[in-house]
Amino acid sequence: MSFRDENEDAREIRKPFLHTGSWYRMGSRQSSMMGSSQVIRDSSISVLACVLIVALGPIQFGFTSGYSSPTQTAITEDLGLTVSEYSLFGSLSNVGAMVGAVASGQISEYIGRKGTLMIAAIPNIIGWLAISFAKDSSFLYMGRLLEGFGVGIISYVVPVYIAEISPQNLRGALTSVNQLSVTIGMMLAYVLGLFVQWRILAVLGILPCTILIPGLFFIPESPRWLAKMGMTEDFEASLQVLRGFDTDISIEVNEIKRSVASTSRRSTIRFAELKQRKYWLPLMIGIGLLALQQLSGVNGVLFYSSTIFEAAGITSSNVATCGLGAVQVLATGVTTWLVDKSGRRLLLIISSSGMTISLLIVSVAFYLKEFATADSTYYSILGIVSAVGVVALVLTFSLGLGAIPWIIMSEILPVSIKSLAGSVATLANWFTAWVVTMTVNLLLAWSSAGTFTIYMVMSAFTLVFVTIWVPETKGRTLEEIQFSFR
Repeated sequence: MSFRDENEDAREIRKPFLHTGSWYRMGSRQSSMMGSSQVIRDSSISVLACVLIVALGPIQFGFTSGYSSPTQTAITEDLGLTVSEYSLFGSLSNVGAMVGAVASGQISEYIGRKGTLMIAAIPNIIGWLAISFAKDSSFLYMGRLLEGFGVGIISYVVPVYIAEISPQNLRGALTSVNQLSVTIGMMLAYVLGLFVQWRILAVLGILPCTILIPGLFFIPESPRWLAKMGMTEDFEASLQVLRGFDTDISIEVNEIKRSVASTSRRSTIRFAELKQRKYWLPLMIGIGLLALQQLSGVNGVLFYSSTIFEAAGITSSNVATCGLGAVQVLATGVTTWLVDKSGRRLLLIISSSGMTISLLIVSVAFYLKEFATADSTYYSILGIVSAVGVVALVLTFSLGLGAIPWIIMSEILPVSIKSLAGSVATLANWFTAWVVTMTVNLLLAWSSAGTFTIYMVMSAFTLVFVTIWVPETKGRTLEEIQFSFR
């Protein structure tokens, strides 16, 4: 039975929401006649253009995450919210993201990666409008939930799409652009929050998705998704434009066809089948990494960084938060450069080790501050040490644990369970993020030293988990990685 025949049923029930389009085939036929420039034909340029367009989604993600930090004082005063009500506002994006995470795998499986991003953009735009016009907490909460739903879908689909379109020698770096864009979005929220009123800042949050929607019409659908759906002609056309019109793609086409042909015709698998090593091991690694990424507490620190800097005795806490955002962007940029050179596993080990040490420094500093008077030099020094420890935490997090769990999740999950397993792993990430953001203010009120000690223990456990379980995926095709778990 042919590759096309095996996927005939899938072809009938699943279609790409945004069709690949005929311009790829036209470009393939006419490139030599039209004298297209080498820049357009260059495979890395083609892939990079696609990555830069979908990176608007993670920028939206980061802007949503960063919004609650510079606006806390203004929103609580304007709308008369208590600390607990604002904490609920901050955490509702995670609740919405959990719903989005559950839906993301199945939506992207049925209508494709591009169509799913289109769907994710719409609630984000509506959510920001609801926040900008909010007169009480109800509109504020509704807007945050809608944003979260869109962000939950984006957080799964973007790294998967980038991993599926990238050549193996660039896959790590290009997938790292996902987290780099998140940090850029956070920094934009921090910086703009210094200069504009919170309602205007919410209006500015609409821009990334507003630009993303038309951009999706100019990029190809994931060739691996098209291959799985049996759309052979569109699959080859998509891969051709991603690799360049002058590139021989026959070897890669055959690898993808073999991989798809080796999977079951059924679109879903039974839960009993998850007991097989080829399924449970990559699923455990994906869930473990994405959950531990949040349990280190770093997003709680970032959500309420201004409050933490104030507790550390830093008077210009919002400016310090902007500096923190800049550090995060730079460190994630370094990761993007290193990930295909040094490998994923080494960077994760360095990152989790550095986070454990940083959190130890912060927890000890806050503990010793309890025995110092507020006007003493000793107290001021400890405040500076704790602030430096927080910066070191964000720096080391960004060097590995920020970007790489999403890269590995998108690489190791087999095609036959990617929608189910990817949704579960993304849900685990957002659930733990919700737990952290809901509890961080309460924990800090209980004991700053105790809070950072809990996060330190989780970071140490992350180091152990990575050392024992996480494989190196650098320099291997997606098909080779997934076959290694059999």
